[in-house]
Amino acid sequence: MVQQLRKSITALAFFAISAATLAQAPSAPLTLRPDAPDRYVVVPGDTLWSIAQRYTDSPWRWPELWGLNKDEIRNPHLIYPGYVIVLDRARGRLSIGGEPTRGEPTGAPTGAPAQARTPSGAVKLGPRARVESLAKEEIPSIPSSVIEPFLTRPLIIEPDGLDKAPTIVGTQADRVILAAGNSAYVRGIGGSQEESWYVYRRGVPLVDPDSNQTLAYEAIYLGTARLEHGGEPATVVLTSVAQEVGAGDKLVAAGRPQPISYAPRAPESKVHGRVIGIYGSLGKVGEAGPQSIISINKGARDGLEVGHVLALYSLGGTVRDVSRPRGTIKLPDERAGLAFVFRVFNRVSYALVMNITRPVSPLDVVQTP
Repeated sequence: MVQQLRKSITALAFFAISAATLAQAPSAPLTLRPDAPDRYVVVPGDTLWSIAQRYTDSPWRWPELWGLNKDEIRNPHLIYPGYVIVLDRARGRLSIGGEPTRGEPTGAPTGAPAQARTPSGAVKLGPRARVESLAKEEIPSIPSSVIEPFLTRPLIIEPDGLDKAPTIVGTQADRVILAAGNSAYVRGIGGSQEESWYVYRRGVPLVDPDSNQTLAYEAIYLGTARLEHGGEPATVVLTSVAQEVGAGDKLVAAGRPQPISYAPRAPESKVHGRVIGIYGSLGKVGEAGPQSIISINKGARDGLEVGHVLALYSLGGTVRDVSRPRGTIKLPDERAGLAFVFRVFNRVSYALVMNITRPVSPLDVVQTP
């Protein structure tokens, strides 16, 4: 009886592990492109996404090409300009190895640590340390220049999120509209030593189309300011202006951009959400194309993380059913492209549209690819 019970428990545990493994496993084997190069030399401007696209039509499955585990996925900066990528077609895996041919870059950047080589000549990827900054040398996940302004600026605010923020209470020479170089007087900075500030105002609400609940408000970026003199009020000088700035607008301390250090990958669980806005459209319907920023009605509470890739689907419409009087038919959603999640809040996320076959609109569907 005891042995039978043990066997039952063992079988049940094996089934549970197998079921969990299958739930996380991709739906189909990773397929290499027929024109995938046997070797490729990484150049400045490459991204993990663009390199993966050279080898497969499923760039979000980038970690599978390298056989990375979860810890490595969270810190995937293992590739630098000059590295030679070698394709093992038999295993469907990429590795770093070989020497650049004549005319190709000479290898890793100066100061990059030596890598351990296996008998086959491939380089074993592993932890490394550098003294100098890698910010301008490492290969990012996606084009950093496109999303860098969005990594520090508050993209969303809670309904009362700017109520206590420093406020412009007066302007130089009582100007109604401020331009770059003009001074403004701000109440609420107090004794802050922060020199650089962003100027904002509250924008349109981000409403969940399914629950009709206001999740947050879009933060409208107006420009930047530099603190000249502290006090109450403090004096700031506008260093750049993207939109009209005036009395009543709010200041938020500027921070340093946080690099995206997650490899593109599909969410571990099923995600089904909606596009609730296109950044910068100011409430207009608008359409998003490649390199556009979209907001999604799913966030950290729904399991989304930086680096997750979501498939975009155009929302299927409803047409009259000619076979039934007064009947209608819901048309299926149609695949429209892919988006890379790069900023996650509790209930809302922002993603960069990577590639599309048709424009993306608010209310379109996002889901696990």
